[in-house]
Amino acid sequence: MNIAVYCSAKDCIPEEYLQLGDIIGQWLAKDGHNLVYGGATGGLMTRVSETFKQTRDGASQPHANQKIIGVIPHSIIASGRLADNCDELIEVNNMAERKNTMRQIADCFIVLPGSYGTLDELFDVVSSGTIKEHKKRIYILNHNGFYDGLRALFAHMKELGFLPENECYRPYFVSTIEELQEKINKNHH
Repeated sequence: MNIAVYCSAKDCIPEEYLQLGDIIGQWLAKDGHNLVYGGATGGLMTRVSETFKQTRDGASQPHANQKIIGVIPHSIIASGRLADNCDELIEVNNMAERKNTMRQIADCFIVLPGSYGTLDELFDVVSSGTIKEHKKRIYILNHNGFYDGLRALFAHMKELGFLPENECYRPYFVSTIEELQEKINKNHH
């Protein structure tokens, strides 16, 4: 399965979040998934992709055709942040194309801690799902309450009627990696 991971590209974040990237990369590789990500270096992006590659390449019984798919805009390549660990690299003109391409390739999405870019990717998937462009699930890993404020905002929006009581498409919040694994295994196998 192609799993897109949206996350921070900042190196100056707390180590516990970088270690979260290691755990996600290792799990995706061990379970035989393909990683779809932004194809750039930095922060969680590097940790997820590097750990995925190390785990996959070090497996005694590797999964056939397992790969890292990077989707990167020309502007990020020009800034010198192209990752060298992608098995398949898709170069796009801009961030809008990157989001669209990743949305098309992925079977589901995982949102790890991040900032504006991560939120942009999250909302792109949610808004396109809301208008029925896809039915692919998106999971927000609320590690140590990182996304509690976002969850509260969604509840506030629902209270005021800006979000319907019974949403036709919505993100799924999970608190632990184990819960994330369970939901993906249950809903995508």
